[in-house]
Amino acid sequence: MTEELRTIGYICPKCGKSVMQTRSAFNLAAGSAEIACECGESILHTEYDGEVYRLYVPCALCGETHVAQCPPERMLHGATALACAETKQFCCFIGDEGTVEKNLRELAILVSKEKAQEGSETEEVFVDNVIMYEVLSELKDIAARPHGITCACGSEGYGMEVRRSAVDLVCRECGAKLRINAATDRDLDDLCCHMKLVIPGKA
Repeated sequence: MTEELRTIGYICPKCGKSVMQTRSAFNLAAGSAEIACECGESILHTEYDGEVYRLYVPCALCGETHVAQCPPERMLHGATALACAETKQFCCFIGDEGTVEKNLRELAILVSKEKAQEGSETEEVFVDNVIMYEVLSELKDIAARPHGITCACGSEGYGMEVRRSAVDLVCRECGAKLRINAATDRDLDDLCCHMKLVIPGKA
């Protein structure tokens, strides 16, 4: 029986290169691991205490290191993505090599857009103007449908907070938010799959 292989990948926040390493599920279960960028400026650490994996992920989106917990079933099987706590965009991917490589290519494009905006004297309002306008247009179409945008608390009143790479739908009744990412083609495709949107509501 062939042992399952797991690829872990992230974008180095220092040099901007994709960093990927493949380990066997057995090796990951045996203990901690380090995945370092060849530039020597960033390292992803994993630790396993017998119950849960703890990952220290260098984030190219915000420049910080995120600490995430991941149960063994997500770490060792299927495909998993870990999100940046600040931008809510995925910054680390775990799965088969092809899936991780594809997601890292998309993340690298997003990161390069962010960096280009930061270095531009005439900084644009959004990460990708075309994607943002398409997302806003799609949200308008969804809102026009009967009960198109609602909140789990029962309210149908909401507001929009437009950010550089996302749109937050905010319930006017309970204040809960639903973030709609609006920076990549995938974000637009994901939104187009929804006929209706439900803000999660506050417990």
